[in-house]
Amino acid sequence: METEINTKNYEKIKKLISSMTLEEKAGLCSGKDFWNLKGIDHLDIPSILITDGPHGLRKELISGDAPVMNQSVPATCFPTASAMAASWDRDLIREIGIALAEECLEENVSVLLGPGANIKRSPLCGRNFEYFSEDPYLSGELAAAHIEGVQSRGIGTSLKHLAVNNQETRRMTINAVTDERALREIYLAGFEIAVKKSQPWTVMCAYNQLNGEYCSQNETLLTKILRNEWGFEGVTVTDWGATVGRVKGLSAGMDLEMPSSSGLNDTLIVQAVRDGTLDQNLLNETVFRILEMILKSNKILKENTNCRYNKAAHHQLARRGAAEASVLLKNDNSLLPLKLAEKHIKIAVIGELAYTPRYQGSGSSLINPTRLDSALEELKSSTGDNVEIVFSEGYDITTNKVDEKLINEAVAAAENADIVLIFAGLTEEYESEAYDRTTLALPPGQNELIDAVAAVNPKTVVILSNGAPVEMPWISRVSSVLETYLGGQAWGSAVVDLLLGKVNPSGKLAETFPIHLKDDPANINFPGGTLTVEYRESIYVGYRYYSSIDKKVLFPFGHGLNYTSFEYGRLKAKLLTENRQFKVRLKISIKNIGKREGKETVQFYVQKKDSTIGRPDRELKAFKKIDLKPKEKKKITLELDRRAFTFWDVGNSDWRVEDGEYYILAGSSSSDIRSRHRIIIRSGEILSEYANQMKLTSPEYFNPVKSDWESNTVFEKLYGKALPDTKKVKGEPFTSESTMEDVSGTFIGRKLNKIIRKIMRKTVGSDNSPSMERMAEAMIRHLPVRLLAIFSRGKVTHKVVDALVLMINGKYLKGLVKLIKAKYFRKH
Repeated sequence: METEINTKNYEKIKKLISSMTLEEKAGLCSGKDFWNLKGIDHLDIPSILITDGPHGLRKELISGDAPVMNQSVPATCFPTASAMAASWDRDLIREIGIALAEECLEENVSVLLGPGANIKRSPLCGRNFEYFSEDPYLSGELAAAHIEGVQSRGIGTSLKHLAVNNQETRRMTINAVTDERALREIYLAGFEIAVKKSQPWTVMCAYNQLNGEYCSQNETLLTKILRNEWGFEGVTVTDWGATVGRVKGLSAGMDLEMPSSSGLNDTLIVQAVRDGTLDQNLLNETVFRILEMILKSNKILKENTNCRYNKAAHHQLARRGAAEASVLLKNDNSLLPLKLAEKHIKIAVIGELAYTPRYQGSGSSLINPTRLDSALEELKSSTGDNVEIVFSEGYDITTNKVDEKLINEAVAAAENADIVLIFAGLTEEYESEAYDRTTLALPPGQNELIDAVAAVNPKTVVILSNGAPVEMPWISRVSSVLETYLGGQAWGSAVVDLLLGKVNPSGKLAETFPIHLKDDPANINFPGGTLTVEYRESIYVGYRYYSSIDKKVLFPFGHGLNYTSFEYGRLKAKLLTENRQFKVRLKISIKNIGKREGKETVQFYVQKKDSTIGRPDRELKAFKKIDLKPKEKKKITLELDRRAFTFWDVGNSDWRVEDGEYYILAGSSSSDIRSRHRIIIRSGEILSEYANQMKLTSPEYFNPVKSDWESNTVFEKLYGKALPDTKKVKGEPFTSESTMEDVSGTFIGRKLNKIIRKIMRKTVGSDNSPSMERMAEAMIRHLPVRLLAIFSRGKVTHKVVDALVLMINGKYLKGLVKLIKAKYFRKH
């Protein structure tokens, strides 16, 4: 039956394409406006709507040609990806995906943009709250679960941002330079898992360049790898404004341009077909994929016209998600959960974030929540008459300055309290799309506050709200730390559930918390120069680096405590071979030896002993989250396939298994290994000569203490050629790829900056938070001149951009002549 339907659909789409003009085909390859795809009325092809996600629906109230970022319909704000990753719970993420789809169905949204599967190369990336992990396997598995959940209800997703988009600084133009092993093993692997397991409707390209070619027109990335190797069947779409050369991009495999270029790039496609530089068959294939998505979505929306979601049920799901995602980092003397006995107990609640929650990040994923829970109010309503709660502000989140008066008031409240709860974290201004952090420190005043309070009351619990790791210089002086990340609209109630023991924390870190920023392997090369960022740490990202050189961290990848304890049995591993392929079957028993029901995430790492090539000490290859009642024991059985033991052999351009001794590690974190099993693999696979040279990527090179980071020799050998310049050469001519920041020192550049600010003000809206204002300013600074054509909605053509570039370079007469030829003055 399914084959019959697919055949009918295929024939219908083929017939539609044969009825379309060349102009209509070209037009279908770009948006109608900012959020809608084009329809063709006389062919009964509808327009469909796509909107921002990924942790909630951001459907703008004012859509079409006048989008306003800070105005959107109310929707459930679920915990962000950085939080949900800490749940390590595929089923929960799938369930939230279904809920997101239900909200899309009510709002007639066809595609929800997300999830983000970019690797957390540096803890400073401003958008880390939207990404899952520093580990590609975990990222891929969780992204796949999200996609499966959303698409199970007939709503499309957009896996983003392909690829190597790991910073916000100059994200629209930066050239990310990485060796091939790092590209395959770290930065593409998560996308590969998600594509192969869940087939997202769309994959969104990144803004940046990858090894010298923009991702929006990178044929190796979009066609050879994504389609031919991974078998992607859906539509590729640009990030908003990521188009550089439209015809080149289409030829490379970029299907859909967003937002609308107001016909400018459609004309280029038509011209290219007519002059023979673009194959019309390729255009037809592109149109087929877009039509297939439009018709599929339209059918589903028609079948669900009366769909209404349950707001209360979705809020409770968000509450459960926030609780599952919270990580108990420290709990000396089992201070948590709070013991609220019959006797009178006084709790000092300190920190403005207790009643003004930081529950999501800033930028294109900013959700208008259906409701918002305050931890302070939830705590008051959840405790009895014997509990006295006193509140002290502690700091001002609007100023981010040390306030001695507020600190002294907090100390006075803490001195007379039985228990102190300090709510701390990164305020809105610290994390956002469009700019990166420059420090791992908490905002000024918060560290001083925690130190001062802990000095007078050791029974201090710190509850953190942040999208990425922070330094904790006070960690030895407080009893407990609960990391809640950005927990969504139900964060307040979820936190109270955890503090009071109604829910047992089961989150595990999906990223490493370093002690200091200088410890991070990417730090010395982040965010790079004005043109290029070099990924010199190669495959040694996060725990792969720290475990390889045995470097102490604040909290390791996979770490998370519980209100109960678990006992691990002996790990058994059996090598199975069939048809020249092999897999390893794992078995282990886990027992809850505590007095509370709890969940444990068992993590399995592969370790290669005496490798002839450079490999991390251990790599995550499987995990399983289980729920155990007190004294209950469960057996876990999993299988590792051949891929779990491979590395990318650059010489063979393929995954290869190295013969020899391996260990399978089972643990509660990357550093807390409870059991291990040794196996010998004899694959007989021949490694290339170049693979052995990759020993150069050993941690000794990438450790700044042990090597000279200024030497290019090793990196050049890995990359295969001399490094490109990382700084703009003084006096070099400006181009259409130059940013507004680059050209701001010129007369024309200053004028253009004023124009762009007016456009951005309309897009972002008024009455914004400081973070939105800072985001808008960063977007303007990093905007390339070429995007004037897109964001002016066709008023500035490509020829006008070329003329402006001449004038920016001081060639006013030539630029003026070009403007006259472009008939610019006649139109404006």
